[in-house]
Amino acid sequence: MDRLWTNARIATMAGPGLGMIEHGAVAARGGRIAWVGPVGEAPAAAETIDCEGRWITPGLVDCHTHLIHGGDRAHEFELRLQGASYEEIARAGGGIVSTMRATRKAGEAELVASALPRLDALIAEGATTVEVKSGYGLSLDDELKMLRAAQALGRERPVRIATTFLGAHALPPEYADDRAGYIDLICEEMIPALGSLADAVDAFCEGIGFTPDETRRVFETAKAHGLRVKLHAEQLSNQHGAALAASYSALSADHLEYLDEAGIAAMAKSGTVATLLPGAYYFVRETKLPPIQALRDAGVTIALATDCNPGTSPLTSLLLVMNMGATLFRLTVEECLAGVTREAARALGLQTEIGTIEPGKFCDLAIWDIERPAELVYRMGLNPLHARVFKGIWKGV
Repeated sequence: MDRLWTNARIATMAGPGLGMIEHGAVAARGGRIAWVGPVGEAPAAAETIDCEGRWITPGLVDCHTHLIHGGDRAHEFELRLQGASYEEIARAGGGIVSTMRATRKAGEAELVASALPRLDALIAEGATTVEVKSGYGLSLDDELKMLRAAQALGRERPVRIATTFLGAHALPPEYADDRAGYIDLICEEMIPALGSLADAVDAFCEGIGFTPDETRRVFETAKAHGLRVKLHAEQLSNQHGAALAASYSALSADHLEYLDEAGIAAMAKSGTVATLLPGAYYFVRETKLPPIQALRDAGVTIALATDCNPGTSPLTSLLLVMNMGATLFRLTVEECLAGVTREAARALGLQTEIGTIEPGKFCDLAIWDIERPAELVYRMGLNPLHARVFKGIWKGV
């Protein structure tokens, strides 16, 4: 074995419950978990690290972010404080199109540099995998620029970056009178040009976004190019996007405040993860809760994410996301922890590689100065991370 973390309490997240091991140890070899179990049965290793009774969880996973973008939208925050709605701001030329302008002006290196502090904040709280979407370029060259910048983040920092193409995020001004033309651009030029730049394709299916028919065409093209899909669905209204996403075996449907029973049933059947974004719910002062109990009853798995973006969730803390998931959505401690580990990995299609502490998976760990796992959900504004492990490499903080 290369490395052994011993004298730890471990929440493997492999079940049942938190999958807890008291007096446990984790061994790594070649960047992957080779063994996990009781201290007394631990194998010998070239290096042994005494965790001194600390808790170990899987490295945290942020499965929905818009980390790459130009500028910010603090002025829109002020407008909302004065009573303007998200939709009113968007229809007046703000919102996504405002960020589009700033993103188009920025060079690739500038986008990377501006995103690194946001990424560093996530890493400092134990994140080892972060999804990053495009969607603020809205032209072929600018969307590809965003995806290259996103991938560059994974070379700048020891973190796994999953990239998602979100060309169907908003209608760019030059296509204001030609919606069909922009969908043609996405399907005939953008998606075919993605190559290895994107792991999945997303869309914003909403009254101020794209219709179910437009989304369906984007999904058909994604599937034809061997790309998995996911969807911003039912955030502001019920467009039946979740059921549409489920019909394409989507990895996840995200937001879901206006999700109906048919959508829940479709997601349960397809295994599509419900990714809840309490930061956006809080920031835009939403009042309609996602149907949490109905999701539970149907057996739909629930993930949590920051939705880090400049307009509706400028949030870079998965610890705060867990607290919001508990306080705003009444999720349990187990649901919150699973939501940023096991189920977040599932929402990225990476559940066989990360998200739990099991042999064969990448050795991505977060080591915490806490007495019980509930502290990770309970506290606000305190970061108890002691050390972070990415692919078996130990990094103290």
